[in-house]
Amino acid sequence: MHSKNEEIEFEESSGNIFADLELEDAEELFMRAKIGFFVCKILEDKKLKQREIAGLLEISQSDVSHLVNGHVHRFSTDKLLVFLKRLDQKVTVQISSHQRGEAYQQVILAI
Repeated sequence: MHSKNEEIEFEESSGNIFADLELEDAEELFMRAKIGFFVCKILEDKKLKQREIAGLLEISQSDVSHLVNGHVHRFSTDKLLVFLKRLDQKVTVQISSHQRGEAYQQVILAI
């Protein structure tokens, strides 16, 4: 435990934990994590049982378990986009010039 006068050392995040950890393909990993989060959020809002999710997404119940427990690294970006389609979600890809300092890839949920 730190005393009140002792400064705690910290480093501010870039907003992308994968980049902060200096992982290869950090932007791809971050994008996949955000898409996976949105898939999980939609499933949570639907209040479906794992068996129902498996049928809807056409995956095994063990894969559903991985998905709802946040193990989205087990699914490709393409597979996560297929899940969004099966959840009756529209996905829009927008391409624009990159500006210095901004991420190359961005995922935004529009409700």
